[in-house]
Amino acid sequence: MLFSSYLFSFVRKIKQKIAVEVQNILFLHCLKQLIKMTIDHIALYTGDLEVMKMFFITYFNAQVNEPYHNPRTGLRTYFLSFDNGTRLEIMQRPDVDLSPLPLNHRGLIHLAFSLGSRQAVDDKATLLQRAGYRVLSGPRITGDGYYEACIQGPEDLQIELTE
Repeated sequence: MLFSSYLFSFVRKIKQKIAVEVQNILFLHCLKQLIKMTIDHIALYTGDLEVMKMFFITYFNAQVNEPYHNPRTGLRTYFLSFDNGTRLEIMQRPDVDLSPLPLNHRGLIHLAFSLGSRQAVDDKATLLQRAGYRVLSGPRITGDGYYEACIQGPEDLQIELTE
């Protein structure tokens, strides 16, 4: 009798602990669904706002908002929107250091565009090369399995084209 009472109590405690853990897991799952963090946009400074804008319009079908200008700081910007909702803010300001950087430097190194197929990567790389942009690598399959090409765009901006 004493053993069965002990066993019953033990099982009840285990069930309670499992119930609490299940509630915690469900709560965290619901919380993650409510708070989905995304990157809203990436911003970059450019020496020639119009050239950068036209590059993304011409080769990546960017949609452009009205320009913003802050006369106090001299800041001028455009937001470029792409088909999947991703946005890129391009900015120009007179006090920004526009000294060239080496291709391999610390910080943000490239923007990657997923084009949907290997053929699209090949075609876009050829198009950009014919337009005078340097192909830095590829098209190729990388060591981690991506099919990509890397292009040197305006102001040495590296653009990665992926499958």
